[in-house]
Amino acid sequence: MEREETEITEQSKPRLWNLNFFLLWQGQFVSALGDIAYSIALGFWILAVTGSTALMGTLMAASSLPRVLLSPFAGVIVDRTDRKWLLVLMDAIRGILIVFIGVASYLGFIRIWMVFLAGISIGACSAFFNPAVTSIIPDIVDQRKLMPANSAFNIIYTASGIVGSAAGGILFKILGASFMFLFNGLSYIFSAATEIFIKVPKIIHERAKLHFVADMKEGFTFVWHFRGLRTLIIISGVINFFAVMGIMLVLPLFHQEEHLGPALYGITMGFFTGGLFLGFLVTSIVDFKPDQRFMLFSICYVSMCAGMILLPVFLHFPVMAALVFVTGVVNAILNTFINTVLQLTTPQDKRGKVFGLLMSISGGLTPVAYALGGVLAEFIPIRLLISMSFAVVLICYIPMFFSVSFKKYVQFDPARQSPQDIM
Repeated sequence: MEREETEITEQSKPRLWNLNFFLLWQGQFVSALGDIAYSIALGFWILAVTGSTALMGTLMAASSLPRVLLSPFAGVIVDRTDRKWLLVLMDAIRGILIVFIGVASYLGFIRIWMVFLAGISIGACSAFFNPAVTSIIPDIVDQRKLMPANSAFNIIYTASGIVGSAAGGILFKILGASFMFLFNGLSYIFSAATEIFIKVPKIIHERAKLHFVADMKEGFTFVWHFRGLRTLIIISGVINFFAVMGIMLVLPLFHQEEHLGPALYGITMGFFTGGLFLGFLVTSIVDFKPDQRFMLFSICYVSMCAGMILLPVFLHFPVMAALVFVTGVVNAILNTFINTVLQLTTPQDKRGKVFGLLMSISGGLTPVAYALGGVLAEFIPIRLLISMSFAVVLICYIPMFFSVSFKKYVQFDPARQSPQDIM
């Protein structure tokens, strides 16, 4: 009798690390490692070739614009197609494009327009890839393991970031941009190859598939009538605008200050990703009670803003490293809470649309932020711009803090509530 009870208990324990989750996890780890190296190499390569922060900002804007414009439509397509093969195709395209950029750079025939065109294409692929990945996670792990799953999945970006960021600036000095571009392209191709073996459940539609436009409209309607989600998405657009503008100016700040430079920038970003790693590790181990989430969310948000406001004030490497480390920890907790609640409260056949819409609206002004940040940095001190950007981000949290619907949304408890209870 005792043996039977033990077997039942073991069977009832949800498992996180199944084969499908592991394949998705390790494939993304490799491509994320390449992404860090690529972004660092690209930023310093443009500054070295052109010396223009405005051009760097314009490139970032061009790369992010497709994600903003295509995400609402991409989310609908994610919900209507085979998500696994969508992942494979998007990674393969990105890999081929970046390998071409690496070869062009090595052979000496690379041009700025090639980098712009590749950036736009890569951004378009990301518009489909990102909502697909996020919508898959709840389908390949048990609901009770969803928060640890999000944390473990995000750890791949932070773990690769620790290695990639810490080594990126140094590798740029030693190897140059060409080999770093090639590494990123090959990492995407490897990721695409491993994703072929993932088994992803088909999306179960509550009713027959709607016409494409009607399907997209249904996603908008769902978000609009979900008050907490609506508050999150709308205010996120404003928050991301100023946060992106501040973050993109950190690299030019290190380039501008002779006692900092590429190597220390890479190490500082390594501290940031180390903080992210610790934050995701904490959320993967600690069982935060739903009624504790909102207060912890608020503390983390204020801490993140304070850290970034103070970052350009103290141009002393140990202080800057400590500030970005703390910022990374609290940022990880914020992201894990939001992603988990989004996945728990959104029906399977609407996840792609909701995440696509979130990416589009929250990042809708991102291209403008990149371009504006680069131009303003030509006339206004970069240190002042960074602090001012995050001061505005801090102010933007006030309406969210006093929103009852947003508080209920963050504290959603699937054991006691249904999504309809907090709509």
